[in-house]
Amino acid sequence: MSVAKRFEDLDVWVAAKDASVMIYKITENESLRKDFGLKDQIRRASISVISNIAEGFERNGNKEFIQFLSIAKGSAGEVRAQLYIIKELDFINEDEFILLNEKITQVSKMLSGFINYLKQSDLRGTKFKNEI
Repeated sequence: MSVAKRFEDLDVWVAAKDASVMIYKITENESLRKDFGLKDQIRRASISVISNIAEGFERNGNKEFIQFLSIAKGSAGEVRAQLYIIKELDFINEDEFILLNEKITQVSKMLSGFINYLKQSDLRGTKFKNEI
């Protein structure tokens, strides 16, 4: 695994950002646009995924990064749950649901893998770089 110098270099962040953009676009449809609460909640949850990945990375310590990745994973689950409601209310069609659900499920799996990698890694983060 190569070392990322910026959170934007992380494949999981890119995938989560792409999913968030998809969520924003899909929530602009006519019927969902009128449901302010649900529209805003799924948007906030999708933004929470990418924001927590970025914030955890910027903390420069693996322990904190793992914590923020776990929060991001929880937010990904929140997005998936809300997708079911949006689909049941016919705000999105089956194809849109499948595409978005697969995308956010993939992000969740990537987060799990990254968390497991960091837990097993001897690296502690750049803020501990000078400690011996």
